[in-house]
This record gives sequence, C-alpha cells and structure tokens, in this order.
Amino acid sequence: MNIIPNTPVTPTSDQLNQTRQKIDAYIHNIDINPKHRAGAYPYYLFHNAGESIRGTVLLFHGFSGKPDQMWRLADYLFRNGFNVYQATLAGHAFLPAQEFWPQVDLKPEILNPLKAKVKQDPVLQNYIANLPTDPGKFQRPGYLQQIGLVSRLLMIEPHLLDIVAAAERDNDPEFEDYFNSNHMDYLTDARSRLAELEAMPGPIYIIGLSVGGSTALALAADQPNRIERVVAYAPLLKIYDKQREQYIELAGPLDISETGWDPTLRFPVGAFTAAARFGTFVRQSENINTLQNIPIFMPLTENEDAASVGTNKAFFEAIGGENKGHRCYLYPTRDLVPHPMVDPTTISQGMTNRFWQSLYQETFRFLSTGEVNYRNLSSLDQDSDLPQVPALS
Repeated sequence: MNIIPNTPVTPTSDQLNQTRQKIDAYIHNIDINPKHRAGAYPYYLFHNAGESIRGTVLLFHGFSGKPDQMWRLADYLFRNGFNVYQATLAGHAFLPAQEFWPQVDLKPEILNPLKAKVKQDPVLQNYIANLPTDPGKFQRPGYLQQIGLVSRLLMIEPHLLDIVAAAERDNDPEFEDYFNSNHMDYLTDARSRLAELEAMPGPIYIIGLSVGGSTALALAADQPNRIERVVAYAPLLKIYDKQREQYIELAGPLDISETGWDPTLRFPVGAFTAAARFGTFVRQSENINTLQNIPIFMPLTENEDAASVGTNKAFFEAIGGENKGHRCYLYPTRDLVPHPMVDPTTISQGMTNRFWQSLYQETFRFLSTGEVNYRNLSSLDQDSDLPQVPALS
C-alpha cells in the first residue's frame, strides 16, 4: 500500500452550496420531527470557497452520544485545513430510543410468552421491583447479578439455550429465527451522510468512536473508492466480556433499560445488542478483505468497558496490520485512558485521557500522511512539528 500525503483541493462556491443544501435539508427533517432529541443536531465546519483544504472529515460519535461529542477534535482539524462534518448515528437524533435507535428484539412469538413467565417468577419480579426509578440513580447490574439474571431466565425457559448459542456465534443463520434486528441501519444511514458530501471535491476521511468507529469501518468497506483513510477509536466490534454479551442478548424480556454518555438518558438493552451485532457484520471476511487496502488507525485502551480489545487486535492483524499501512496503538492499563478517549472532560470509570492532545496530533498526522508517531501518543508534551492543540479553557 502506497501512502500518499494530502494533495490540497479548492472547493468552489457551487460545490460548497450543494453540500450545505443537502446537510441543511437533513437537519431540517430532524428539526420538524416533534420527537427530535435536544442538542443532537449534526453540524459542519467548512472553509470559504477558494480556500485550499486537505480534504473533508466525516465524524461519527459513540453509541448514545451526540455529534458534539468530538467537537474539540473537529475544531482542531478544521483550524488546520480540513472541512468537517459531524454526523449523527442512525436514529440517535430522536427519542425515545426504543422507537428510533437500531435495536435487536426477540421475535414476538418468543418474547411475549417469556415476558409472561417473567411476570410469574417471584425472584425476577422482586429484583425488578427494587430497581431505582430515578434515571440519575441508575446502576447497571453487576457481574454476578448479570450471571444470576441470565441463569434465572434459562431456568424458566430452557429454550433460551438455543437462542444463546445462535446469538454468541458470529453470523449464525439461526439468529434470524429468534431475533428481529435492524442493526444494519448503522450502515444505511451512514451511506446517506456520505452521499451528502457527494459534491465536495478531494478525499473523504472517516473518524468514529466506539459504535461510531465500527460505523466508520463499515462505511469504508462499503465505499472504498470514496474513503481515503479511517480513524477508529476503540471500535465496538465485539462486547468486551462474554458474560456481558450474554446478558445484553437475553435481558430484553426483563424490560431493564441502560444508560450511556448522558446519565439521564435511558435506552433498552436491545439497542446495545444491535450495536454489538453490527460489530459482527464489520468483521465479516468480505469487509476485512476490502479494508486491507484502506489505511486505518486504531487507538485502543486496556481499560475497556465496552469493546473487546482481543477482538480489535485480531481484526487489526486480519486487515494486514502494519505491513498494509495500518496503525494501532494500545494505551496500557497504567495510563488510565478510558474507552471514551477523545473528549478530555468525559469521565468514565473514574478516568479521563490526559494524552488527548497528542492523540489529536497523531490523528492529524495520520489523516495528513498516513503515519503515526507512537512515542508522541504516550507523551504529555506535544510534538512541536505538528499544529498545537489548545489547552482546555
């Protein structure tokens, strides 16, 4: 793979207007929907007509997040020569989540009888009755609780063993016998966002965090002739823990909701299941074969509470690793970098990313040249040869 540095392009007024009109039409359709989600609007930062740019960056936020989740990175890239479009993940511009977000549900002929059994089970009903109703006091079931809930469900409905097996195996054809799923909406919606950039000249780069990272990878595999390079921060290609995976696949009948970046926002477990199922799609062999020829940078962290590090590392090797021009960096446990590593103000598991400025710099370097300086990623001092990232104000 030959890495070619940015070749500046100069969008015309007509090209910029065509692009703005398409994105503005999408934003308008969100705005007129009475169920639009406050603050979840996509936005763009475009240089003036006649100004040379390095290309256009399309960004996808993380699961349950909003487009402004990576605004500091978007601003840094814009100020240093890129046009930027912060898109919205499929359905995430609207609420309630159970109505709009991609979701996996047991088929009604399985779900409804199981719900009836759950309502008749005193142990499960006692657990559900003691869950806090205040979203601000939400606590995800702990590891042992998740094991207990899954075990109880298997006890009252042994047929769930077959469902577990179909859900655990990648691309098992029996999955569709048990589940309804629209997880592929992540890709079809991303195609629409990319189509809005059709008139924009020059290369298109994709950046994504978590589920946004898997969406970025899927879109690049789907549109390899349009996508120049991809940066996927901790992409959710598989759930980090097998027990957690079982829980999210089977907990739907319990009607237990989860919370994400916004502690007041609740979504059904099946929405997270859809995100995980989409990761399975990204790992299909045809996508891996295509992605071998598109330079990818994957920053990962050992302090994961969402994505499987082992799966991500195996995926990196499957697409050809360093020999194919890809780059991967794993923050060690001692660096205390959490899964949402891009925003330095986001606290997860009591951690924030103190190396965020060097991460921005290396993202810029990779988009510009296809290279990464791993030493800089572990440094609190920025590389003086790259544009400086402003400190938090």
